Amino acid sequence: MRASQVIYDRAGASIASAEISDFDFDKILDGAAWFHTTGITPALSDKCAALAETALKTAKEKGITTSIDLNYRKKLWSKEKAREVMTRLCRHVDICIGNEEDAETALGFKPEGTDVTKGELNVEGYKAMFKQMAEKFGFKYVASTLRESHSASDNGWSALVYDGKDFYHTRQYEVRIVDRVGSGDSFASGFIYGLVTGMSMKDAAEFGVAASALKHTIPGDLNHATLNEVKELMKGDASG
Repeated sequence: MRASQVIYDRAGASIASAEISDFDFDKILDGAAWFHTTGITPALSDKCAALAETALKTAKEKGITTSIDLNYRKKLWSKEKAREVMTRLCRHVDICIGNEEDAETALGFKPEGTDVTKGELNVEGYKAMFKQMAEKFGFKYVASTLRESHSASDNGWSALVYDGKDFYHTRQYEVRIVDRVGSGDSFASGFIYGLVTGMSMKDAAEFGVAASALKHTIPGDLNHATLNEVKELMKGDASG
């Protein structure tokens, strides 16, 4: 089973050398309801890290909901640098999304009893980890996708969400993988979509995990599933 290989062609990207003074974040965020970023942006350069922190801080000061997908990428920066920067950024975050590897590398939290490569999943270990994360950073929600790797082609796929009081574990899908790239982003965007449109935490989590389960069947980075397709899957019909 070959491991995936990813190339980040980001050297020389204009955003990597952008200055804070290039952006009027107060004006840019005026009237916004939500600001989202990921751990990939601050990994591109120290200037990007400063940009991400300034944007998150400004959004929080303006009462805008903030979220982050931890998204640790080892080819972009070291574990030490990632933890230093992401710990700083998460002080300005309301909703934290990320899998077990991201949480451990970026923030130093690890779910006990889980080994994705062996297909072993311990939900109780995630619950303890989520509580610790929420206590340290004051997150309103902590969410993670849960992947059980049966093989390189077949995975179990679900999600766990915590709102500071209750935990919710979604339905699990058994997915045959066409392309898993972007599955985490599909969950994050689906979960955010659910919350923005007024869904309960449970429904937003189910929407996100259904959207991301469908993404596994679509080649490329982007989820081309329609809103109706996601809602139909949420109703329970996964027969195809």
